[in-house]
Amino acid sequence: MPFALGQRWISDTETDLGLGTIVAIDVRMVTMLFPACGENRMYAKDDAPVTRVMFNPGDTISSHEDWELQVESVTEEHGLLTYHGIRLDTEEPGTLKETFLNHFIKLNKPQERLFAGQIDKIGRFNLRYQALTHQFNQRRSPLRGLASGRISLIPHQLHIAREVGSRYAPRVLLADEVGLGKTIEAGMIIQQQWLSGRASRILILVPDALIHQWLVEMLRRFNLHFSLFDEERCIEAFADAENPFDTEQLILCSLDFITKKRKRFEQLLDSNWDLLVVDEAHHLVWDQDKPSRAYEVVEALAEHIPGVLLLTATPDQQGHESHFARLRLLDQERFYDYEAFLAEEESYQPLARAAEDLLTDQPLGKEAMARLAPFVDGLEQADLSCVEDKHALLNRLLDRHGTGRLLFRNTRHVIKGFPSRQLHLYSLPLPAQYQTAIRVANLMGNHQDISAQALQALYPEEIYRQFEGGDSAWTQFDSRVDWLLEFAKAKRNDKILVITAKAGVALALEDILRTKEGIRGTVFHEGMSLLERDKAAAYFAQMEGGAQVMICSEIGSEGRNFQFAHQLVLFDLPLNPDLLEQRIGRLDRIGQQHNIDIHVPYLEGTAQQALTLWYHQGMDAFSKPNAVGQPVYQQVSEQLLSLLAGHGQDQDALDALINETRVLAGQLNSQMELGRDRLLELNSSGELHNQGLAATLADVDKDPTLAIFAIKLFDEVGVHQDDRGENAIVLRPTEQMLVSHFPGLPDDGASITFDRETALSRDDLQFVSWDHPMIRGGIDLVLGSEIGSTAVAILKNKALPVGTQFVELVYVAESAHHAQLYRFLPPAPIRLLLDKNGNNLADKVAFEAFDRQLSAVNRHLASKLVNASQTVIHGLLQAAVPMAEQQMQVLVEQARTRMQESIGEELSRLQELSRVNPNVRESELLHLQELQTELDNLLSHTRLKLDAIRFIVVSHQ
Repeated sequence: MPFALGQRWISDTETDLGLGTIVAIDVRMVTMLFPACGENRMYAKDDAPVTRVMFNPGDTISSHEDWELQVESVTEEHGLLTYHGIRLDTEEPGTLKETFLNHFIKLNKPQERLFAGQIDKIGRFNLRYQALTHQFNQRRSPLRGLASGRISLIPHQLHIAREVGSRYAPRVLLADEVGLGKTIEAGMIIQQQWLSGRASRILILVPDALIHQWLVEMLRRFNLHFSLFDEERCIEAFADAENPFDTEQLILCSLDFITKKRKRFEQLLDSNWDLLVVDEAHHLVWDQDKPSRAYEVVEALAEHIPGVLLLTATPDQQGHESHFARLRLLDQERFYDYEAFLAEEESYQPLARAAEDLLTDQPLGKEAMARLAPFVDGLEQADLSCVEDKHALLNRLLDRHGTGRLLFRNTRHVIKGFPSRQLHLYSLPLPAQYQTAIRVANLMGNHQDISAQALQALYPEEIYRQFEGGDSAWTQFDSRVDWLLEFAKAKRNDKILVITAKAGVALALEDILRTKEGIRGTVFHEGMSLLERDKAAAYFAQMEGGAQVMICSEIGSEGRNFQFAHQLVLFDLPLNPDLLEQRIGRLDRIGQQHNIDIHVPYLEGTAQQALTLWYHQGMDAFSKPNAVGQPVYQQVSEQLLSLLAGHGQDQDALDALINETRVLAGQLNSQMELGRDRLLELNSSGELHNQGLAATLADVDKDPTLAIFAIKLFDEVGVHQDDRGENAIVLRPTEQMLVSHFPGLPDDGASITFDRETALSRDDLQFVSWDHPMIRGGIDLVLGSEIGSTAVAILKNKALPVGTQFVELVYVAESAHHAQLYRFLPPAPIRLLLDKNGNNLADKVAFEAFDRQLSAVNRHLASKLVNASQTVIHGLLQAAVPMAEQQMQVLVEQARTRMQESIGEELSRLQELSRVNPNVRESELLHLQELQTELDNLLSHTRLKLDAIRFIVVSHQ
């Protein structure tokens, strides 16, 4: 290399040193000073890893005094360069010797790096272009975030997630029956809102018992890292911000914590949120005169937070009035009066009949047409002999009427794929000890109200303990305990879930199973910490060496899913029919592979027997989900409580109650079929649209593009990969990585899979999709750095003359960062392949096909080839700009058309819809109008940036 004192060079291996100046030269060594950091480096003259910094006419350079020069010509004297041109500060002619170049100059532009010899491997150029292309396609995809999580592709869940997740500030009640996946739906909606940028600050409020389950589910299924906030975390966060809730974007809290800590509640209100999620919303008890504290807290938050998701499997558990109150949280202007709400619900019956007419395959008669006319405009223009037209009409009907935009409730009557339930009843003798305790209690009299008496009668062990003391050994004689011991021994190879009302009973049962028969068991009750509950659930889920039996108190019937078991023992029964369904729903869920065996041991001649028979013979509550359980209970509760308070010994009263219940349940079920539920289920299930969505997403899963790109990404960055078979790969960081830390990859590595079914069956594997943090972070790592922005390659093609030159350019059309704009025009790659005459061959020569023909060249030779062809490359760079700008304008206009069609169509639909369905909020309309104007303006300011350049020379060797 021809070195001279004062020349400026840059280190190939330590580019952060800035520009170096040659300060000493001897026979074999050269010394460089890097003034930007004050360090010296000595290099062997024959093999120095440095590149001469040389600028060309048209470049803008900076002096050490920070003024800039537009270069017009370059001269050389005694090995030193002098740049001549126009000073930008004075607009007068000026010169700048290379010795006085700015020490901190960085070669960020691809052309600067290429001419300075900062040349990357051709594989990294390929990686960069693929990263740009994939990022562009994924950000524009209407399916983005819909199936990125570790979830099964279940049509009704996908429909709800797509319908709600694509909205601005969605406010909905997710009320699917137990086992249909409300938490999954909420997670999919949250992920879409997060990835699309519609929601950047999200608050989740859940009962204490579900805190860690939500934390783990959001991370394990959706790669969403929520921060758990309790009093201790709030105190710690005070060091970073006056309001602790301003320190994180994704926050998970206990609703009980917020209701009890007024200061924390006020801080929550003061913080800005985009989306509020509340699980088990049926606990928000409302009364017009005195709502519960929990309801008041959520109401205040819902008034300030644009988006609200409420989740409950039992919307009517606290009565229909409380169901109205939850709708009121979503839209107080719409749901302002309970009586008006009831009157509106009555109008759904003729609407449901009109909908049923459209579901038939038969032509509509005059009577059916008359029923439809009040609800549908332009009925006479529709071809109602065509099934497609009838379904399109039905979609309009569902869209315009009822609560379908803010209430989603799927039932098992509509959603198929569930196992059957098999009931096993065990009539057991009442122990003499219990008989004595009950007689004594009756003799002493009972001054409790009828409800308390009935509840006490269901738990004879509690009556016994009142007289014998809290530590009385009731488990030694209770016939249900003996039955449970024999049952567990007979089912040694099965997981058994036992649910009982009381934590004390759960603890006693676990103790007797362990000490008497050596049966591995675990408990799950409200007295345990959240971490202890998680450990207990994990111990039960463990197939090898885990617990055979889990005994839960009543909280075990809320939120936790144990569908890997199919043996359910109800050691006692709850008075609330919805709680009974929640208990069964822990096992009877989508994903359950076996029929559910429900075992109910009860003591003869007691309130337990009466309640069991009432549930079984009166409501058929064990064999299938009971949608009318709560209203039936409310109507017959007086007779039922009286019967139970008398310990269920009035057989005539029991028979009469069972008959009355059976008739009432039949009537209510019939009314529900005629009422709004059919409309609601049609809209909630997506039965009439999005039928191919699951299949489309399954095809996306089969596409190997992601796996190919991810493996190349890991290879180029230097992440070690170890194929473990069965669709599993182990990733580990290495010391040879291009960066010190790869995004999303723990220091101790991670096991991943690209296969959905494998991920669903193995919790130890991360499911990698396009939206996984490692993929998104890896793409950002490449595109946010200079990796692959330059390359030089040899094309061995004997059909072309030796020395033929090509310049491959990758431009990016980009505008201001806006998440909603990315739906239409994310940063878009524009590829040009120019020959020496400036002809663009990109349309004729595909990138991948061309890339496969290229061979690598070492950096030293690459630098020589570039220096020898600078004039040609500069000329082609200038010729490329108008070509790229022309393609950019085409992309902008295409994006503008898509944007106007998409937002305009939705705006027109909502404007038309708002005239007949008051569930459309004015804020939605205003948001779409403002968004359309804003995006149009941003598209007008799209700019072009050269992102990467590759120089190719033809050779026959």
